[in-house]
Amino acid sequence: MTSAPDKPVFISVDHISWTVPDLDAALAFYRDVIGAEELFRMGPLDAADMPVDDQGTDWMASHVGVPGARMTLVMMKLTDNMNFQLVQYDKPDDRRTDLPRNCDRGGHHLGLKVDDVDKALAYLTAHGCTPLEIIHIDSGPLAGKKNVYVLDPFGHQLEIVD
Repeated sequence: MTSAPDKPVFISVDHISWTVPDLDAALAFYRDVIGAEELFRMGPLDAADMPVDDQGTDWMASHVGVPGARMTLVMMKLTDNMNFQLVQYDKPDDRRTDLPRNCDRGGHHLGLKVDDVDKALAYLTAHGCTPLEIIHIDSGPLAGKKNVYVLDPFGHQLEIVD
């Protein structure tokens, strides 16, 4: 009987990555409005320009699970403890453009803690975000807190929490 491999030590979150339709516009928003710092940029990386493996599979299929892809990415420092990667795919042509809802498989949002939810909401709204209703928490372990979901200018959900 073969034993299972030893469990590694999961140290921390390295980064979160979102695919965006316009990398330069998303970078400008997260850099200029949110305050992220660009660490590095890679690409465009195109499967057509990269060698295939011994089975004839292109690099993008083998490494990111998207055959024939062409992508560019920017890694940013969003906060002291989190990097945030934005990726723009230019190929393949059949890539989806809709975002999942929170209830859909793969649904997601980025929660950002702020010092003042109302101030952050006014600021983000003035910079192209679309707010939902503020959530006032009256009971339970978060009583007295409030948060609000906003859509960034590209449709991604941000949750602003105090």
